[in-house]
Amino acid sequence: MNTRTKDGGGLDEDPRARVYARRSATKKAEQPTPTSAGNMEEIDLNRPDLYINRELSLLAFHRRVLAQAKDTSKPLLERLRFLCIASSNLDEFYEVRVAGLKEQVQFGSVQSGADNLSPQEILNRISVAAHDFVDEQYRLLNNEIIPSLEKENIYFLKRDQWNDAQNGWIRDFFNNELLPILSPIGLDPAHPFPRILNKSLNFIVSLKGKDAFGRDINMAVVQAPRALPRLIEIPADIAQHPQDFVFLSSIIHAHVADLFPGMEVLGCYQFRLTRNSDLFVDEEEVDDLLRALEGELPGRRYGDSVRLEVADNCPEKIVNYLLKKFELGQKELFQVNGPVNLGRLIAIPDMLDRPELKYPSFTPGLPANVGRNLFSTIREGDILLHHPFQSFTPVIDFVRQAAADPQVLAIKQTLYRTGPDSVLVDALVDAAKAGKEVTVVVELRARFDEEANIRLANRLQEAGAHVVYGVVGFKTHAKIMMIIRREGKKLRRYVHLGTGNYHAKTARIYTDYGLFTCDEDIGEDVHKIFMQLTSLGRSAKMRKMLQAPFTLHSGMIERIAREAENATQGKPAHIIVKVNALTEEAIIRALYRASIAGVKIELIVRGICCLRPGVAGISENIHVRSVVGRFLEHTRCFYFHNNGNPEVFCASADWMDRNLLKRVEECFPIENPVLKARVIEQGLKLYLADNTQAWVLDSEGSYNWLKPVEGETPISAQQTLLLSLAEKS
Repeated sequence: MNTRTKDGGGLDEDPRARVYARRSATKKAEQPTPTSAGNMEEIDLNRPDLYINRELSLLAFHRRVLAQAKDTSKPLLERLRFLCIASSNLDEFYEVRVAGLKEQVQFGSVQSGADNLSPQEILNRISVAAHDFVDEQYRLLNNEIIPSLEKENIYFLKRDQWNDAQNGWIRDFFNNELLPILSPIGLDPAHPFPRILNKSLNFIVSLKGKDAFGRDINMAVVQAPRALPRLIEIPADIAQHPQDFVFLSSIIHAHVADLFPGMEVLGCYQFRLTRNSDLFVDEEEVDDLLRALEGELPGRRYGDSVRLEVADNCPEKIVNYLLKKFELGQKELFQVNGPVNLGRLIAIPDMLDRPELKYPSFTPGLPANVGRNLFSTIREGDILLHHPFQSFTPVIDFVRQAAADPQVLAIKQTLYRTGPDSVLVDALVDAAKAGKEVTVVVELRARFDEEANIRLANRLQEAGAHVVYGVVGFKTHAKIMMIIRREGKKLRRYVHLGTGNYHAKTARIYTDYGLFTCDEDIGEDVHKIFMQLTSLGRSAKMRKMLQAPFTLHSGMIERIAREAENATQGKPAHIIVKVNALTEEAIIRALYRASIAGVKIELIVRGICCLRPGVAGISENIHVRSVVGRFLEHTRCFYFHNNGNPEVFCASADWMDRNLLKRVEECFPIENPVLKARVIEQGLKLYLADNTQAWVLDSEGSYNWLKPVEGETPISAQQTLLLSLAEKS
């Protein structure tokens, strides 16, 4: 929540200012020195032109998502879904990334990354790119998506298209469903401009005439109820087509005059405000993280303004009035030709029973070796699940069986995001109530899931589970679960390690790996991690796993350097990495050095990539691609050739500063030869062969969508995995 107060034209110290001061000091202390080792001493790997800006790279990823909506080979309702996802992505980009940059400018921070761009320079570039992005969104909606929907008899009816029967039904809907809960606010000294909720739908109304008390009111604000859907389906008996919809905004527009009897409505224009939604808690200054977050949650709806969206027919005078009210400039203004809350259209695919306009349904498969008793199955050998192509059910069954098994003594698990109605949390509650020792590390600071995580933490505590909130200053992002079971005269540890969250719903749309094992060394490593998280004891040496913030960063750099050394000795050297983001500067410099040494480096980076490939003499041996398709690519996998003895790891961590240095993360080896081969072939090489959903990053920082050339067989990694791993329908 913003707590600044003005005092003589200056600002009292805001807690955020202290944090930015600390970050700037830390950043300055961490500035890298030029490479000076061996035959690379003359090469400056810190040159700003070798690095792509983080925020602009993220915007480029959002563009790749938007491009899916333009792809006519995709089912129509999936194109609409991608359009909405791109819109929601941009919302979060402004709520968090742009909001953070604006704060840096406000508090005088000069912090910059390896690209050497100042916060203000980045904001200027974002404004240009974001306006182009939004223009493309609405052009796509109005010129392609809506006409294509109409060809399928799905219509969004405008006011001038309503017939008499529809007008009557809509009037009744307004009177019965809207009028009782609308509170129009005329603007005068007794009725100041209302507080506008983050991303809510609002209308600024221009009026003429006097109100009931004889006052001249020329402006009012109407706030649309958040509880009502933004799209309403017309009843079939009065519809003009098989599926007719009207926007809630159209209904309010049509009957806004009913809210101001005796006055003339000169105009009604929708607008939407995006606010800073990044919760601020200075962890060095709080005693109880849960209570501190609970206190900050209400303020998320009313953070500082960062963006204004308004109908493009709104008069300039009213637009300027709104900008002044929200303390925004022209660069933060988006005038749009369509609904300002575009993301709400994502409800349409779920409202329509039109399977021919959606992706074909599928049933996730199961490995052949997964039996009914998971404990006996795991004892026979490690199990690797590849979601969503393979089912998440064994993960839930793992906890359910543990809760019901009298030989199970304890369950320990980390939770980052689980969803509001988690069957896995239900199983943990059952286990606690059954008398098991249940310990759960709940990361309260999972962005936008804080409120849900507070509720599940309270629920687990009420059931008798031990709940801790991780480590102050380090988010617990690791995905680990351990079950301790008495077997004969000894205790055995059964472990699940994942690259994604314990979230049954996202396991249907995110690609992730999950490993079941009872390997003693890995069990010991996981035990040590839980001891760190609960007792806060010193870090103990791991046997097989790597862990952030202790050994993962250095472990990756050491392995990259080993490949570089092998290459200089004339040995084969090859690195393949699949992550969601690559931003960490020391990792990037290590990859540059390996490339210079002659290592073949293939990077599959879904989103942000700050490394610039293809630079002569530096990164010409590095190739970067991003795969964007039906499922959100979320696996993190690392392959190192290691002179013919390959090492393969999966991890919860991306190659980002925050993951490697400021979070608790796990990275685990895949040692079973069959499973290792699966990860290499299905999780890495297949994605390198994809020529339908892959985007290739060039040395200029641009992404080019890869298409099969004439005579080349089209390959989609995701579709291939669906056909090979999911159950046959």
